[in-house]
Amino acid sequence: MLFNTLAYAWFLGVVFLGSWALVRWRRLRLFFLLAASYYFYAQWDVRFLPLIWGSSTADFLLAKKIHATLDPVRRKRWLWGTVVLNLGVLGFFKYFNFGIESARALCASLGYDVPSVVLHIALPVGISFFTFESMSYVIDVYRKELVPCTSYVEYLTFVAFFPHLVAGPIVRPKDLLPQLNQPGHVSAAELGEGLFLIAVGLGKKIIIGDYLALNLVDRVFDAPLQYSAVENYAAVLGYALQIYCDFSGYTDIAIGSALLLGVRFPLNFNAPYKAVSIVDFWRRWHISLSSWLRDYLYIPLGGNRLGPRRTYVNLLMTMVLGGLWHGAAWTFVIWGALHGALLAINKWLDDHLGVPHGWWARLGAAVVTFHLVCVGWVFFRAADLSHARLIFARLFSGTLHHQNLPASVLGILALGLVSHVLPESWFARTKSLFIGAPVVVQGVALALVAMVLRRMASADAVPFVYFQF
Repeated sequence: MLFNTLAYAWFLGVVFLGSWALVRWRRLRLFFLLAASYYFYAQWDVRFLPLIWGSSTADFLLAKKIHATLDPVRRKRWLWGTVVLNLGVLGFFKYFNFGIESARALCASLGYDVPSVVLHIALPVGISFFTFESMSYVIDVYRKELVPCTSYVEYLTFVAFFPHLVAGPIVRPKDLLPQLNQPGHVSAAELGEGLFLIAVGLGKKIIIGDYLALNLVDRVFDAPLQYSAVENYAAVLGYALQIYCDFSGYTDIAIGSALLLGVRFPLNFNAPYKAVSIVDFWRRWHISLSSWLRDYLYIPLGGNRLGPRRTYVNLLMTMVLGGLWHGAAWTFVIWGALHGALLAINKWLDDHLGVPHGWWARLGAAVVTFHLVCVGWVFFRAADLSHARLIFARLFSGTLHHQNLPASVLGILALGLVSHVLPESWFARTKSLFIGAPVVVQGVALALVAMVLRRMASADAVPFVYFQF
């Protein structure tokens, strides 16, 4: 059930009415939200409902076991149990084929012929997101930063809560569980903010992301040799805008949907293409994932506590694993390694040269950072490494013809770039005006947005990019 469909609109409306009708009965309301979330997930493939339920149940029980155990050795064993369980499930579904084929290729290069073994099974949608969320709960309990949840239904709802279930944001248990434990409440301002964010998210997704994907990005990336250097460059910029508008648009809809139900998610994007360094980029892009990697991977590896060289190695290892988290392919490994190396270089430059000062220096740093990120996006989007090499070869071919860049595509590219760099105060002011407007004015504004979205939408709803992760 895609966020950009009428089916989701009807579903959200029913859940909104049902949840607030049950607001006086907190436990019954939790059961209702859990049932709605499992129904939402089952619309993709009902066979994987036992997976999310079983994973959640195991972590709920393991956290209780860890909390009740005083022996540090046994506590660590139970912790390793949850790590092995969660990463084992994730590895089986997501990395089995990649691992086997990589090992087979290595054996072939050494002269050994190994038969191919391929697992023909669908990847459970959202498995990377709900696995990280559930695993972080047990780790927090082990670190004694969190008291175990006493309500089984409440915990199941935390993991399966449909607005963030399939593509994030990765909401920490300390942020969401207390909200589920409280009596439901939502103000008129929060309702207005939720509707505003849903409208903005759909606008980002359909007007910019989907339009660029269908009319530029997919065409060029599918056959880069048929297009000039200028057209390939435009496609790379288009993909940078597509993935941002697609994913941040999803996040806006997720945050807005949760707000309608009285739950607030943390910020997940903060104008990442304004970043003046790679470090700054990762403070702004997919904030819930970057902070998760920092707290549960980079810091346990030693962070920056073991000297500069170990810091650089930790950054590289963290980002390589972050790349693999996105997908089982060498393109994602290269993407993660590139960002890890850039983060290490960024750290060295900050330590030895300091951060850029002055308007011109910051503008130049932002332009360089954006194009370094775009280099990474080529690997992220390419089907394989040879495909990425083709794109880079065309980018440096020097061909300038651009008959495949109509005014409409250039206009949407310009809209995406300009809207991204506008002052954030403009967006905040627009949101405040909408929230403070009378209900009739809000309704008219939303109706106008719906008309534009209907006109710009493709015949079939385009899935969100991050659903594949």
